[in-house]
Amino acid sequence: MPRTILFNKPFDVLSQFTDKGTEGTSRRTLSEFIDLPGVYAAGRLDRDSEGLLVLTDDGGLQQKIAHPRNKWPKTYWVQVEGIPSDAALDLLRKGVELKDGRTRPAEVSRMEEPAALWPRVPPIRVRKSVPDCWLKITISEGRNRQVRRMTAAIGHPTLRLIRYAVGPWTLDGLLPGTWNDAPPHRIPPAPKTAAPKARRPRRKPRPSK
Repeated sequence: MPRTILFNKPFDVLSQFTDKGTEGTSRRTLSEFIDLPGVYAAGRLDRDSEGLLVLTDDGGLQQKIAHPRNKWPKTYWVQVEGIPSDAALDLLRKGVELKDGRTRPAEVSRMEEPAALWPRVPPIRVRKSVPDCWLKITISEGRNRQVRRMTAAIGHPTLRLIRYAVGPWTLDGLLPGTWNDAPPHRIPPAPKTAAPKARRPRRKPRPSK
C-alpha cells in the first residue's frame, strides 16, 4: 500500500533528506525527523518557511501535488509588516504582476494570530514602530517564493510564513518537527485538457470541364 505522511516542517530545515549545499556547511534536513524509506516531499517548502509538507512513496500522487498544471490549492498563514488596505488585498485577489508574470487570483482574508501558533526559533525581527498583521492566503500555483513576492508587491513584506493546508490536508494536531500518516481522502483528479479538434479532410478540387 502506498504511504503518505504529513509533516510540520520547522523553520530553517530543508525540504529534502540530504544537504547538497556548499561543502563544509551543515544544514538541517528531513532526515533529522523522519526515518521512513522511500518517501519524498511532494512539492517544496522553502528553508525559511514553516508548516505542512506532504511526503509520499506514491509517484503519481507526488506528481499531482507538485505539478502546477494540477492547481492543487495551498493555504498559508502569513504575518506581514504593516496593515494592508482593502485595496491592497484586492490586488492579491485579482492577481499581481511579478517579474515572471501575473499571478492567478488568490483567496485572501485577514485573520487573528493563529490560536495554536508555536514560537519560531529564532523569533522574527520586528520594528516596534511598525505594526504587523496576519493574512490567510490560498493560491493554486507554486512559483518560487511566490507568497513572499506577492506581499512584497503590495508593499507589505512577509515576516513569517506558515503553510497550513495542501489540498484536503491541514496542520491540525501537528506540532513542529512531528509527523503522522495522512488521513484517507479522495484525491482530486488532474484537470482534463480539451482534446484537439479533428481537422476535416480537404476536398479535392473538381476537374474543370
